[in-house]
Parts: sequence; C-alpha cells; structure tokens
Amino acid sequence: MRKTLIALLFAAALPTVAMAMPEGPGPMGPMDGPRHSEHMRGKGPFGQLDLSREQRQQIGKLMGEQMHDRKAVVEKYLEKLSPADQKAMKDELAAKQQKTQADIRALLKPEQQKEFDAIVKKQEERRAEWAEFKAWKAQQPQKAQ
Repeated sequence: MRKTLIALLFAAALPTVAMAMPEGPGPMGPMDGPRHSEHMRGKGPFGQLDLSREQRQQIGKLMGEQMHDRKAVVEKYLEKLSPADQKAMKDELAAKQQKTQADIRALLKPEQQKEFDAIVKKQEERRAEWAEFKAWKAQQPQKAQ
C-alpha cells in the first residue's frame, strides 16, 4: 500500500514538473520534448553515446511507452483503493500540485507569470475536454468486434 501511494504521488507530480519545462519542438520534431532531447544530447544517461537521429527517435518512443505503462500500473492499483481513499489521495495530490504551481509562479517575472497562467488555463481546458469526451464515450453503445 505504501509503495502504491508513493508511486501515485510520483506519477501525479510529473505534470507539474513538465509544466516548468520549456516548450517547443526539439531536433526530433514536435513530439520531442526537452526531457528526451536533453537526455540524449549530453545532459542525461544517453548523452555520451553519440546517438544517431533514428536511435534518439526510437529511444524517445520507448521512454514514452514506459511512461504510459507506468501510468497504467498506477491506475490499476488506484482502482483497488476504497472510494474514500481514492478521493482523499486525489484531493491531496491536487493540493500539492496547486502549491507547486503557486511556488513556480512566484519564481517567475511578471511577463512569465502571464504566460504561465495561460499555459495552466489551456491545460485545464484540455483536461475538461478530455473528461467530457470520456463521459461521452462511456455513454456510447459498445460495438461488436
């Protein structure tokens, strides 16, 4: 149970960390985030391997798959918690995320704060759209395959 909660806390903190990272396409295209390119160009464990562009793309794809697999495992164990524990955990994670966002915002210059606020708002809109889509999809009849 303790390991599950630690894993869930770690997984919930990742979006906050990602928000603090610079945006924009990297050398591998629009799907290349700063985390992948930095790890493969000298600042991470792959930096000293002199990887080709194709190798960086394949490693980036594998790292992305690992992230999604980890999230699926966290969700699987989250479902095993009681509804009260799930709500308590989600509320605690949301509070921690809001505090971290406030701390990050406090470090920024006024013009950066405006852009940060716009990014946060856009992410909230995307989450709301995604929740709406999931609710709509759950209401759709299952197609036989």
